[in-house]
Amino acid sequence: MLEARNIYKSYTLPGQKSIEILRGIDLKVGEGEMVTVVGASGSGKTTLLNILGTLDTPDSGEIIFKGETVFREKRYTLSQKALAGFRNRKIGFVFQFHHLLSDFSAVENVAMAEFIATGKLNPAKEKASNLLAKLGLANRLNHLPAELSGGEQQRVAIARAMMNSPMMILADEPSGNLDSKNSSILYDLMASIGKEHRTAFIIVTHNEEYALTADRCLRMEDGTLHHN
Repeated sequence: MLEARNIYKSYTLPGQKSIEILRGIDLKVGEGEMVTVVGASGSGKTTLLNILGTLDTPDSGEIIFKGETVFREKRYTLSQKALAGFRNRKIGFVFQFHHLLSDFSAVENVAMAEFIATGKLNPAKEKASNLLAKLGLANRLNHLPAELSGGEQQRVAIARAMMNSPMMILADEPSGNLDSKNSSILYDLMASIGKEHRTAFIIVTHNEEYALTADRCLRMEDGTLHHN
């Protein structure tokens, strides 16, 4: 489903030398596969995730998604508008900080993107309600984020990521703000989603215990990926 070839990325801070973050990353992820990435803070895990999700631009390399080359020879092959559409249709994002809109209910947060795209509120809310019910939140549809627990907020974020039936979900420290019980529930939930919907997951995490339960666990060291 996803293939990254020879990905390099460097950053240059004012008054400092260039720092090489990613050094020739190669990665293949299959349909329905769950891949976790662990490693020390600052090792490049989030940078890699952002590049795979086309939120950041590599210095060089190639990114192929479902047979379609989206990045090659230091540039994206799609226009900015087409790239935004690509992300919207094929990739879902879940972050450590859920970024839910505080003034909107759970169902409105999940339905928002489809409503903006189609202009049709009721079908979007119906689909969002069904997703939230599948994630055990049928009785929390009209609650604001502040009225939900941390685990419930992350489930809303997962429902939002699933709204457009993406082929892949990229998750950056999704359990970082959760206790061990809710972390376990969250990882089990993502695993069941992957199996049921054949959705691929790439999850960056510090939780090595749960990372090792994935189909593959990779470790980021010195800007390269290694099997853990």
